[in-house]
Amino acid sequence: VIGVVIGKTDVRGFPDRKNIGSERYTFSFTIRDSPTYFINVNSWGREEYVRSLSESFRVGDCVTIENPLVQTKEAEREEKFNPVTPSCYKLLISENHSVVKTCSSYEMDTKLLSLLHLPVKDPQDYYSLGDIVANGQSLNGRILNVLAAVMSVS
Repeated sequence: VIGVVIGKTDVRGFPDRKNIGSERYTFSFTIRDSPTYFINVNSWGREEYVRSLSESFRVGDCVTIENPLVQTKEAEREEKFNPVTPSCYKLLISENHSVVKTCSSYEMDTKLLSLLHLPVKDPQDYYSLGDIVANGQSLNGRILNVLAAVMSVS
């Protein structure tokens, strides 16, 4: 699978249920290969492997994923912690079976780079900040999608 990384989480550690007293590490990222299709990728394993993999690329990089495990996602549970994707699958990367390579700038297709700036939600499914201010009370308690641009950072 080849795609551009459009999102990425930090590395987190969890107690390993199989080996009491040790930890397993994880991080997730989302790749996109067309305007319509993008998928979440999870990696679990030893701290050294997961941290090294996470540090090997960043959002905006093009990656090639070889030999991932394809799993059916559990929509309710998965989408609490990862972006909602149009696929009913997710990819799992393991240290023993999978390889993730960053594409060089020469290999990267400009079509993939243009996907980095496309919203992942339906354009009709957003609220403007003006709508939220005007209808704040009636929107109380609801989860909203907001499309915004950063004007400056200081």
